[in-house]
Amino acid sequence: MLRLKFLCRFTLACVFAFPIGLAQALTLGSEHSDTIQALVAKLETRHYEGLKYNDELSKEHWQEYIDALDPRRIYFTQADIDAFKKYQFELDDQAKKGELSAALEVFNVYQERQIERLTSLTRELKPQIDKLDFEKQEYLLLDPSKAPWPESEEAMLERWRLYLKNDVLNLKLAGKELEAISETLLKRYQNQLKRAKQITSMDVFSIYANTLAALYDPHSSYFSPRRTENFNIEMSLSLEGIGAMLQQNGDYTKVNRIVPKGPADKQGELKPQDQIVGVAQGADGDMVDVIGWRLDEVVDLIRGPKESMVRLEVIPAEALASGERKEIKIIRNEVKLEEQAAQSKVIELDRDGKAFRLGVIDLPTFYIDFDAANRGDPNYRSTTRDVSRLLEELQSQKVDAVVIDLRNNGGGSLREANDLTSLFIEYGPTVQIRHSSDQIWRDGKRRKGTYYKGPLGVIINRMSASASEIFAGAIQDYGRGLIMGTQSYGKGTVQTLLPLPAGQLKVTESKFYRISGDSTQHRGVMPDVALPSLYYPEDIGESALDHALEWDQIKPVRHNKYGDFQRLIPTLISSSQNRQMSVPELVLLQEQVSLSRENDDMERLSLNYETRKKDREVRNARWLTIENKRRALEGEDLLATVDELSEEDDEAATDSTAEVINPDKDALLRESLEVMIDALLYDNTLTVAGKVSGF
Repeated sequence: MLRLKFLCRFTLACVFAFPIGLAQALTLGSEHSDTIQALVAKLETRHYEGLKYNDELSKEHWQEYIDALDPRRIYFTQADIDAFKKYQFELDDQAKKGELSAALEVFNVYQERQIERLTSLTRELKPQIDKLDFEKQEYLLLDPSKAPWPESEEAMLERWRLYLKNDVLNLKLAGKELEAISETLLKRYQNQLKRAKQITSMDVFSIYANTLAALYDPHSSYFSPRRTENFNIEMSLSLEGIGAMLQQNGDYTKVNRIVPKGPADKQGELKPQDQIVGVAQGADGDMVDVIGWRLDEVVDLIRGPKESMVRLEVIPAEALASGERKEIKIIRNEVKLEEQAAQSKVIELDRDGKAFRLGVIDLPTFYIDFDAANRGDPNYRSTTRDVSRLLEELQSQKVDAVVIDLRNNGGGSLREANDLTSLFIEYGPTVQIRHSSDQIWRDGKRRKGTYYKGPLGVIINRMSASASEIFAGAIQDYGRGLIMGTQSYGKGTVQTLLPLPAGQLKVTESKFYRISGDSTQHRGVMPDVALPSLYYPEDIGESALDHALEWDQIKPVRHNKYGDFQRLIPTLISSSQNRQMSVPELVLLQEQVSLSRENDDMERLSLNYETRKKDREVRNARWLTIENKRRALEGEDLLATVDELSEEDDEAATDSTAEVINPDKDALLRESLEVMIDALLYDNTLTVAGKVSGF
């Protein structure tokens, strides 16, 4: 997946000549000197791993810094890299003395060439586009890190030409005429030039400091004073926005996570790992190309008045290699607490003439209204209070089992994860937390009390993270319930913010461990019964991140064991696998996932118009076939073209009435409930009314 990491940065920022005139060199002052010294000291003493910033880490930092500046290898030549090598073992010594000369020298070379080349490109764009031959069979390497640094200006010019050809071809395949393509790219490169000239010394320092912090782990980072003020911008667009967590990835804005029950989640098209390349206002506003924009600038475009429409042009995650785009219409709104609150439904399923009543609790996040709780409001909302009420309602309806659905639940309040666990066990801790000082404490302890004693299941997927993993891991370790779904995200670390002379350091200081002693970090929670996955661990999750901390173990905690599923699990797995091969919806899901993964083995991308067009037509035809198979199963009208599906998606932009818990529309939920029925039938020590503990 490394090539996709680089591909998402593919936007040409280059020219075909070297005009005379140097960019003004930037300088770094005493605040940067003091800050780098403090940052190194805090990383060495406060980070969980306790790594020392030595020569080995200095060499990695040198490489990461160069790659961050020039990931496509279009500015630096091999001669530049050879010249910069004198610093590869000196960055650690310089930083500890507050020196930043190496960082400045490398950056000023990069900045000078960036401005020179963007200036020339904006002057000569139209003639360069006119020279492109789309009948010629040429290829673009998808992972620039596998390409050598250019040995000459001629080699670099050729690389720029291929990137320009790819940019033009993507827009051409999107239906734009050459005149419109020239205008779009000219605006893009002019914006990039404007931003290149506006870069400040703090921007340079931030790049340098962040490439160092990221070597410790992907969740440690430097916040400049400006980023500290706008911390929530990078984390959420939930207020009068679309309800998505975004992050900067080179020149692109990437969707990191969709906020459950937010506008984007309800609309249903925007997915994690999608790249946002354009933003437009209303039904007919002009699409603004945002490749190369800063994250906060993109956020400002996406935000807007409640109930207004924003149109996003995105490159879907499964189409990153081809650059194929789609437009998504979303109605802005707030993500309301009541919409994210736990909801329940009783679902009846028949097995061999016997009816089973299963209570499903959909839990999008671990929430608590801290303000109301701190005010002493007796009716404050929280996950545990809401689920407790729902459990009582479900038991009054005499359900045979309860299933907690944690799919796409990215976490939230640790306190609520602990308290929620207490609704299902009599007493005991929930999680262990190990600090960088090696101190270990146990959280979630409770005295003996009442709890739900009936059969329990928990559904997780790759987007279930943090607090979700703590809860699911505890349920699994206590033998209190059956875990179904796919491997969870693997976010098992705790960060804290530390002040610096300028800005802040977010540093990973602690790590979560289950009561079994296993970390949730990297590996996540593994289900007892696996279901088909929409996401692959290689694409998304903690293990897909560079420098992620590894999984490990500490001493387990003595605890009660409410049940032992080891004798039951092989039977449940076999039964589920047989069903998965015969349930049309699950077979189609596997076909869809397989199709989305086909580009993963590509190493180069064709720049021939007819070849790319044919590839897209074949791919769209296969998507249409899968979609029509699904429609036939559900008795819906079949589609003649993929465009008709897009029209239906547009209608979904304003439809927020879709049922949350519906096994007829959710094959994975349906199969999870079937697994629960298997468990109830295969284990004759279980009753069906939740009257005994053990399951």
